[in-house]
Amino acid sequence: MRDRDTTVRSRELGEGLRRAMEKAQLTGQDAARTLGWSQSRVSRLLSGKRGGNDEVEVSAFLAVCRVTGAERKRLLGLCHEVGTPGWLQQHGSRLPRQLRTLIDHEDKAVRTGDFQPMVVPGLLQTPEYARALLSGTGTLPAAEIEGRVRARLDRQRVLAASHGRQFTYFLHEFALRLPVGDSEVMSGQLHHLLRLSVRKNISLRVVPAAAGVHAGVAGAFKLMEFPEFSPVVYLDSQTASLFLEAPEEIAAHRLVLERLADISPDAGQSRELIARLAVELYPQPEERDGVAHE
Repeated sequence: MRDRDTTVRSRELGEGLRRAMEKAQLTGQDAARTLGWSQSRVSRLLSGKRGGNDEVEVSAFLAVCRVTGAERKRLLGLCHEVGTPGWLQQHGSRLPRQLRTLIDHEDKAVRTGDFQPMVVPGLLQTPEYARALLSGTGTLPAAEIEGRVRARLDRQRVLAASHGRQFTYFLHEFALRLPVGDSEVMSGQLHHLLRLSVRKNISLRVVPAAAGVHAGVAGAFKLMEFPEFSPVVYLDSQTASLFLEAPEEIAAHRLVLERLADISPDAGQSRELIARLAVELYPQPEERDGVAHE
């Protein structure tokens, strides 16, 4: 069986199977020997790379681990959901596979740490900024831009405080100064950041240009933490996306966030910096001369 790309649900299923195996005081080798499988087959099942839509395989593993009742029903339910990312169905198949996988992870994460050196993070973008950014890259067909903007805006529902998720964003000052669209677009975007920054579940920190070389010079990333499986780091480039999950990779990116916190003004000071840049770089008419313009 060909390994699948892991998703939130396949990872959650794998973690559930791993806990069941440990509770039964079995090792991967024990399970493989009892089932007549290779150890690599068990390993791929526990990592979320196998098992999607294969109820027989998952059921056999649960039987070996003596899992019954509600937990068995829950894990078999996850087995069926592995290939069904729910909310993504609204946006069809036009979104790239990597983006669909990212959205699936965003939907499940309870804590997110995000560093962006050049642009405002997608979840914090206004429609006008998102449209100008996607258009300005010159790499997307014009017919796809509006669909991407709608999908990006729909993703922002995860920011609702009622969902219980916590977000920490580190934006380099360059991201606030880089013109995307005209001055009206940028003014709207900076004021939108100010409105978001007062939410209790969002911490917005600005990495000042004066800090010079810093821990995040390697580039943008997103560290997502989940209730049911291990953290994941998401890296994105023009041609590829990568999910990192090895403990040492998670620790390295967590350290980057800690170092960025050390050199960044706190949330209140960052809010003042954003407000100052909004006035200095993209002033409204009344901000330019103190007179309200009709």
